[in-house]
Amino acid sequence: MNQELAQLRNEVNQFMRLHPQSPLSATAKDEFEGLDYYDENESLIVIPVLEGFPEDEPHIEMETSTGETRHYRKWAKAVFEVDGEETSLVIYSDPWGESLFVPFKDATNGPETYGAGRYLDSERPGITLTHDKKLQLDFNFCYNPYCAYNDSFSCPLPPRENWMQVPIRAGEKNFNLMS
Repeated sequence: MNQELAQLRNEVNQFMRLHPQSPLSATAKDEFEGLDYYDENESLIVIPVLEGFPEDEPHIEMETSTGETRHYRKWAKAVFEVDGEETSLVIYSDPWGESLFVPFKDATNGPETYGAGRYLDSERPGITLTHDKKLQLDFNFCYNPYCAYNDSFSCPLPPRENWMQVPIRAGEKNFNLMS
């Protein structure tokens, strides 16, 4: 397994188990044995074709799991293939264009992965600029939002334009709450 991926998974498990800002309840922390992940899947490291949005593209309001809204900009549409099937996602940025965010749903949501969707963002590994200035999406780093562990967290819900019909069998799987 990629060393960066293994290290991040270990760090996330330590954070979930020990950190005071972990989304897990005290009881869940006591019983926590680690998150469940798919094996690394190199075919889900993609360099999509990007279709940029104009600088003056209006901000959108993304609904959250608690009914609030958050503001984002559409940064680019990413077009790529999964198992020979073309699919696409919109990559969002914060209102200032400083960090990238990819909330998405796919065909694994519910039975295999968190039903409300998963994320990639530029604050963690998973979205990188390659040496030849292309954007790489590594779905092995996709993760569940905090509302997957504790419904008191407010998490952006993937807009319909980011509901893929293909399965993304990479990254974090379902988490069963213990309390």
